[in-house]
Order: sequence, then structure tokens, then C-alpha cells
Amino acid sequence: MSFHEVRFPTSLSFGSAGGPQRRTDVVTLANGFEERNTPWAHSRRRYDAGLGVRSLDDVATLVAFFEARQGQLNGFRWKDWADYKSCAPSASIAPTDQRLGTGDGVAVTFQLAKRYSSGGHGYSRPISKPVAGSVRVAVDGGELPAASFNVDTATGLVTFSVPPASGSAVTAGFEFDVPVRFDTDQIVTSAASFQAGDVPDVPVVEIRV
Repeated sequence: MSFHEVRFPTSLSFGSAGGPQRRTDVVTLANGFEERNTPWAHSRRRYDAGLGVRSLDDVATLVAFFEARQGQLNGFRWKDWADYKSCAPSASIAPTDQRLGTGDGVAVTFQLAKRYSSGGHGYSRPISKPVAGSVRVAVDGGELPAASFNVDTATGLVTFSVPPASGSAVTAGFEFDVPVRFDTDQIVTSAASFQAGDVPDVPVVEIRV
């Protein structure tokens, strides 16, 4: 599988619908109780790229992007306008937004992640596609200069030039994209149907990278 480090046009992804999907296997026992399990450690997001198409020029842009990715063959970046920052949508990114781990004086590499918490429970989502130039890092609350660490925008790994001290809190703030692919090998549209208010159905699904 190939991945193109290019973002789907944000003018088209804005207004699209979608979000996280979970898979849960539910078995109802003879006594009426349930057993619930999931084979997925992480959620998978789905979107409809067609809802952001508002003009025939948008259709042309969509088709060009689709053809360049060769349909489902190659993955690409997607901006989820409802969830693309390490902080709340209305807040500004801070280097203390998300905890990446605890220094041990030896480890120099940490994976970017975003934590979702509610009611005393939570889920840590690995972030593999940070936006270049957006990552801010801190150790024990003190922001580090950009020259003291490197961010791999293709994997989300942060590598320090000097390992964080033992027991220190390593945190980061960032913007990120979702790695996705088209979930169809065909786009169906026409000038007549579009002018009548119809928009193409263009499913997009998150991939593991």
C-alpha cells in the first residue's frame, strides 16, 4: 500500500460529514446478560467527501484528486474540521496539551497521541500525521526550542536531541490530519444532476499506517 503525503483540499473537506466508528461484538446469553468485546484497539473514522462539493469547479478539483490517487489505491491526508487539534476546537495549541510519556533519561523518541476522557475513563489515540510546523513540545511544562527536537510528519514520532530527564513529563501540542483513502473506485456525477442540487457520494475511510 502506498501513501501520498498530500492533503485533500480543505475547501472540499469543510462541510463534509463523518466521525469515529467502533466495532463491538455483542453476544446475548441465555440468561439475558450480554458479553461485549471488540477486536479493534482503535476507532476508525469515515467521512463523505461529496458533501463539501458546491460547484462544478469543485467537482473538477475532486475528480483530479481522485484520479491522482488512483481511486482506492493510494492513501492521503484528510483534515477533520471537527477534530484536528490537540486542544479544544476553540482553544489555541499549547505545548502542554497532551502528555506523551515520562522521561527516563535514556529514551529520546515519543509517539504523538491525543487523549479522550470522560467520566473517569479514556482512550489514547496515536497521531501519525501531524501538520508540519504545528508541533510544540515541553518537558515539565517548559517549552523547548524547535531546534532541540525533530518531528517525523509521516509517523508522528518526536525525537529529542537530548533524552528528557528521568521522571520528567513530556507533553506536546499540535495540529494533525487523518490518514485515509477513498472507499470507492468510482465517482458518479453530471452537470445536470449537480445543478439540480445533487452531490456525488464520495466515501472516505481511515487507514492504518
